[in-house]
Amino acid sequence: MSILEKSQSIRNHELTSEENLETFIKGIEKDNSAIRAFVELKVDEAREKAKEIDDKIKNGQKVGKLAGMVVGIKSNINVEDFHITAASPTLKTYLGSYDATVTRRMKAEDGIIIGMTNMDEFAAGSSTETSCFGHTDNPAAPGRIPGGSSGGSAAAIAAGMCDLALGSDTGGSIRNPASHCGVMGFKPTYGAVSRQGLLDLAMSFDQIGPFATDASGIALMLEVIAGEDRRECTTIDWKVPEFTSSSTDPENALKGMKLGVVKEFFHVSDEAIVNIIEDRINQMQEAGAEVVELSFDHLKLCLPTYYLINYVEFFSATRKYDGRKYGERIEEVCGEEVLRRIQMGSYISQKEFSGKYYKKALQARSLIRREITRLLKDVDVLVGPTVPKLPHKLGTSLEPMEMYAYDILTVIANLAGIPAASTPAGDVKGVPVGMQFQAKPLDDEKILQLMAAQERLD
Repeated sequence: MSILEKSQSIRNHELTSEENLETFIKGIEKDNSAIRAFVELKVDEAREKAKEIDDKIKNGQKVGKLAGMVVGIKSNINVEDFHITAASPTLKTYLGSYDATVTRRMKAEDGIIIGMTNMDEFAAGSSTETSCFGHTDNPAAPGRIPGGSSGGSAAAIAAGMCDLALGSDTGGSIRNPASHCGVMGFKPTYGAVSRQGLLDLAMSFDQIGPFATDASGIALMLEVIAGEDRRECTTIDWKVPEFTSSSTDPENALKGMKLGVVKEFFHVSDEAIVNIIEDRINQMQEAGAEVVELSFDHLKLCLPTYYLINYVEFFSATRKYDGRKYGERIEEVCGEEVLRRIQMGSYISQKEFSGKYYKKALQARSLIRREITRLLKDVDVLVGPTVPKLPHKLGTSLEPMEMYAYDILTVIANLAGIPAASTPAGDVKGVPVGMQFQAKPLDDEKILQLMAAQERLD
């Protein structure tokens, strides 16, 4: 049963919200201590909400789009009365005093928030190993990282602990763990979803987006959280598509679709991953898609450009964590990777260095944006691997640049502000591999159509 079918079943009172919730509670009680997908739970409150929804349905009252859906939220997105820690000792005692816009919209549509999910500290990582709550294990490939920084949300979906989950994506932090955990993850167009209430890592890159097991779940969540927000200046005034309609009629989505295949995306990826993605592309061709081979000359620029800007914006964002208003002074309690980014951002931001590094990074970002615009001009989507290598085993010692290399194919969408998603494509000896779709700004619906079409190929 798809997420959309389950939603309809709850509305029809064939399945109750309480029954749906209790199934997930049992799974959490059984597996969460080992997986560590959730770092905080509010089971009693969730049960009260489920009963309230069922009572509404029994009495013939109107319920929201997410009625009965159980949701996990990444720990850097504000939810009132939950601890919003960003998995850092800096904010370990901070209790959310308000709802982020996305949280408020989910509550208004009767979503049941079960708890806060684990993540890399302040979203600075690609493995969910830097959390002050301990690492998250990969339910799809036990003993390996789930990816990051939204690894807890991806793991919660993969382990069957909730229907839907939210994460944030700065340079691939939704798509990377979606690929590693074998689930779907969607980074919307920059500005398509409000960032109000998100503890930002790098404000010009950050975007909130959903995880689900299927395209209908992604569609349902996007319909709820997308749209202009007058509280947040980066949001776009746009007519949010009926995403659920796109996800339920995928039969002819591939016919005539032009898929841009960038050879450099494959050159930097492991052979086993390349073979899986190429097989998928062949299947898509057989279903009616047209493949256009492309070349991207600036791939090597993407990681240094992204991280230079990331360092500066993260340094600026963390100046409020000075131990005066709330929490601890960040430099005194944070982990190694967070401190590295603060120090690098401080260094690059100095007047004598800003022109040498930061301004050049901004120029490089403009160049990358123009190049991606050119590549997308004559195709519908760019198709390729989500992550160039398989998730490493937990506890493996990696140099910073080795960890950053996981992001080489995902940072592009954040640099360009375009929508992107990861969908399961296969596995290498049981370890999931994701396929990434990237499209023009506000072509989010086209990506969703392809994600739904991919499900039909399985």
